[in-house]
Amino acid sequence: MNAVPAAIAGATTFTWLGMVLAISFLEAPLKFRAPGVTVPIGLGIGRLVFRALNLVEAVLAAVVVVAVATAAAPVPVNVLTGLVVVLLALQLLVVRPRLNRRSDRVLAGEELPRSRGHLYYVVLEGLKVPALLGLGVAVVSG
Repeated sequence: MNAVPAAIAGATTFTWLGMVLAISFLEAPLKFRAPGVTVPIGLGIGRLVFRALNLVEAVLAAVVVVAVATAAAPVPVNVLTGLVVVLLALQLLVVRPRLNRRSDRVLAGEELPRSRGHLYYVVLEGLKVPALLGLGVAVVSG
């Protein structure tokens, strides 16, 4: 791989990984344990935080795609890049709209049973973390 695009792809990938770990696996579950945070308040905070995270993720994904495309990357790097982009796209285009519709209803005062939508999002995050780690390692070592 060409050195400059590889460095950009590696730094961007590890930044992306750090953000996912910090927000999805640390901030999100902890906010509901804070004193006085009700479900509506937690949902409101979560919507803002994840909207911002997903916007940043889309930008980081674009940077990684451009860097990998210009780096003469080997096949494993291209495959892992495609995988993380697909996982993010599933979150943004399939899961998040459903979560947003549900949280709109909860914030409007509807009593709803627990949702599996969050589980789908977490599963995709759980798949994205090793894919990002693998991509970062492949880019840096390749």
